Amino acid sequence: MPTPTRSPIRRPPPPRRGPIRPPLIPGRRALTALGGTLALILASLTVPDPALAHAGHAAPASAALSCAPKSPHTGLNAGLPTPEGYAPSRGTVTALTLFIDFPGSEATIPTTERFAEFFPGTSEYLATSSYGKLRYRAEPVHRWLRMSRPFEDYGIDRGVGWHPDDPDGYNRLMREIVSALGDETDFAAYDLVNVLATPNAGPHALEQVLSVSFAGRPLVDTPSGPLRNISFIWSTQPGESPHRVLVHENGHAFGLPDLYWTGAGVPPLLTGHWDVMEQDWGPSNDLLAWHKWKLGWLAPGQVACVTAPGGSEHLLTPLGDPAGDGVRMVALPTGPHQVIVAEVRAPSELDRAVCRTGVLISRVDTRARSGEGPIRVADATPGSSGCLAAPDPQVTAELTDAPYLPGDTFRDHRAGITVQVLEADRDGRHRIRVTRD
Repeated sequence: MPTPTRSPIRRPPPPRRGPIRPPLIPGRRALTALGGTLALILASLTVPDPALAHAGHAAPASAALSCAPKSPHTGLNAGLPTPEGYAPSRGTVTALTLFIDFPGSEATIPTTERFAEFFPGTSEYLATSSYGKLRYRAEPVHRWLRMSRPFEDYGIDRGVGWHPDDPDGYNRLMREIVSALGDETDFAAYDLVNVLATPNAGPHALEQVLSVSFAGRPLVDTPSGPLRNISFIWSTQPGESPHRVLVHENGHAFGLPDLYWTGAGVPPLLTGHWDVMEQDWGPSNDLLAWHKWKLGWLAPGQVACVTAPGGSEHLLTPLGDPAGDGVRMVALPTGPHQVIVAEVRAPSELDRAVCRTGVLISRVDTRARSGEGPIRVADATPGSSGCLAAPDPQVTAELTDAPYLPGDTFRDHRAGITVQVLEADRDGRHRIRVTRD
């Protein structure tokens, strides 16, 4: 039987429209009317420190599985836990970083200059977003590895995948890279591999986005074991933080799906600039709380899982607050694969473009594959043009004012869930009341 083609993880052009621990016992409060005619049971679970499913990946506590559904699909998805084969997302992660050029597209800059486009920016971004739980160490081989053919001969194009029997394409590139390094590199010593191509090889990113990752499975063989979790970066990313293209691609190496739309027709509104896995162009942006939980970056007590009928109140700490130790995410399961998530987003070191501080509510569906909208943000102001002072073509304007403010209410009639934003304090914390019918 022929080996199936490995579909690439690819990014769209920039947008053009505006130790294992036992679970905690759920805390319960009962309000009972005199005579027992009315009983209201309020139940919520604060999730303990996630167990490590493998080499640094987080698995939810067993009592919280309803709030952390698995995906029925293999490959990249929003389900928990992340399966084996991907790079660890906690602790020290080491990335072998290589540089390639081609006959006819010889490098015109030193490797140190190309490296500086992405580091220390990528390492600092991941340290900040993970609250120090991920220490990313890039180890560069500072010389240009010359490939055997001109760039055009490899057939590199948007959407091109990887196949182990392909004599050309990415399979040939990977084999030539391994051959060029010889026995000097122990590939097994690294968690992932970055290949930074000379910027003058191939089209500019404004014309066609080629950067791609192949993650979660063994690729070509090397003397020290199979190559896996490799990201190719082409061209130069415009904008204030061009390293975020590598943050996005390495996100796949950690097991995160694409949040942008790859299906047919007009792309629906999904998450916009609220997650770098949809938009890594334009001003800096952070990850959604769901992705941080999937990566194991939320500490004990920072996720509240609400499953029982009744009402409960929660004080949410802004996701970007580096010192906050309160609850950062409230999860409300609505089905075997669906969860409604509430988090607070405010201007922060990574979320520089936030123009409306409030409670961001999103819907997670682990049945959806990467590129099929596994997470969708609920818009508190549907039909608006957003709140940015000046339009930015790299930001989905309609969702910039998506957060709910004090006095606003989110209602999912089918699921019987209401989220009321009660108040906000001067530290940006928001108190919400969640009601399940």
